[in-house]
Order: sequence, then structure tokens, then C-alpha cells
Amino acid sequence: MIYAIILFIAFLSLIIFLFNNLIAKKNKVHEAFSSIDVMLKKRTDLIPQLVKTVKGYMVHERETLSEITKLREKIMNQNLTNEERFNLESQLNQMLGKLHIAVEAYPDLKSSENFLLLQSSLNEVEEQLSAARRSYNAAVNSFNNVLEMFPSNFMGKIMGYSSKTFFIIDPLEAEPPIISFEQ
Repeated sequence: MIYAIILFIAFLSLIIFLFNNLIAKKNKVHEAFSSIDVMLKKRTDLIPQLVKTVKGYMVHERETLSEITKLREKIMNQNLTNEERFNLESQLNQMLGKLHIAVEAYPDLKSSENFLLLQSSLNEVEEQLSAARRSYNAAVNSFNNVLEMFPSNFMGKIMGYSSKTFFIIDPLEAEPPIISFEQ
């Protein structure tokens, strides 16, 4: 009888541990995604200022500026899935890269104090965003590992959890842009 009680307590402790571990991993993924969301919001808030500053100088790049504005508006839509959001953010990164390349043709803009400040802020946000993406992917990896490993995979199925999607950068975006601000 005492062995049955000890076995029951050990089994119950294992169930509690697995349950709590899965909850902690799931919450870590949500926390990491929230960090990405905060950085994306900061970047999205900088875009109108950047477009406004650049608009006066860049007459021929109106299409690029318009596309950046449209993408920003789509991203602000609260009904996007993570995958849709990541896809739009990737497109926005590409358009911002085009904008930075186009800046080379405008020496007055390159020397504008407002533009330089905005560009610096945007670069800082991009670095923070990159760190947040790495953190998110690490949390997703940890969560997905727990969902696939025995015996926590049984608890994950009981709780209805499924694997999370990694934030994957577009292969074109992985190529370092060639940008030179030298004259």
C-alpha cells in the first residue's frame, strides 16, 4: 500500500512538472513574440517621420515611399496571423533597404540632421528587433523541443498545444545590402 502511495505521488509530481514546464515554455514564446511586437511598433512609429523627412528631397522615389506607407498600414491591422505579420515585416524591410539605397542620390538629404537622427533611430530599432527575433526563435525552439520529447509530448497533446513557427528571414533579405554614403 505504501508503495502505491509513493508511486502515485511520484506520478502526480511528474504530471505537475510536465504541465508547469509546458506552460512556462508557452509563456516564454509569448513573451519573446511580444518583444518583437514592441520593436516592430517602434519601427512602425518611426516610418511616418522618415517618410515625411525624405519626401521633400526624394521626388523620384514617391513609389517607394508610397509602398512603405501602405505596408505600414497593413501591419497596423490587428487581425493578422503571426505568419502574415512576419511576411509583411519582411516586405517592409526590403522597401526600407530600397529607400536607404535611393538616399545615395540625394546629398542634401544625407546631410540633413533630421534624416541622420531618424536613420540612427531606425538602425537602433533594427538591432533591437534582430535581438528580439533571436530570442523568439530560441523560445520557439525550446517549446517545440518539449512538445516533441517524451513524456512531455503526451502532456502537450492533452493540453492541445502544437508547434510554433520560427521567424525565418527572407533569403533576399539575408543578403547584406551594399550601401555607401560616401561621395
